[in-house]
Amino acid sequence: MALKRPGGPRPPMRKKEPDHRINEHIRVPEVRLVGDNVEPGVYPTRKALELADELELDLVEISPNAAPPVCRIIDYSKFVYEQKKKQKEIKANAKQTVIKEIRFGPNTSEHDFDFKLKHAIRFLEAGEKVRAYVHFKGRAIVFKEQGEILLLRFAQALEDYGKVELLPKLEGKRMFLTLAPKVTKK
Repeated sequence: MALKRPGGPRPPMRKKEPDHRINEHIRVPEVRLVGDNVEPGVYPTRKALELADELELDLVEISPNAAPPVCRIIDYSKFVYEQKKKQKEIKANAKQTVIKEIRFGPNTSEHDFDFKLKHAIRFLEAGEKVRAYVHFKGRAIVFKEQGEILLLRFAQALEDYGKVELLPKLEGKRMFLTLAPKVTKK
């Protein structure tokens, strides 16, 4: 006995539609042709397809919203490969923001404060954001003002290294403060 999939049979796999219209899929009467080995200008679509066949390449619609649409005679698979390569490069160059957290209690001692301050300075110099928070346990929530004073003192001690993005804000049992590194001009 065959097992049945919940929700019925799996739908058939569909081929992914290409991102650009190519060759016979271009259905406009005329196109603006650009690219290598071609005289730029406006051509009837049939003539542009013949030129692409002569060069044994594809006619690819690059800008479909232009009037007339802009097409290029290129090897489509190579074009898609180049596009993917560019996207990958852009993604690799995008900087990920890292947020480092530093936790305090409402009655943090001076030594612990200085120790955590050194860590925060190191994080900000490395270009990372710092989220400092005071965690109130149990009845310690009555020391809200003490927690706020502690975070403001922390922000003031770090004003040479970073700027305050978010002032102390109480959310549940935690009071947050967010600092971003100062942008240094090269």
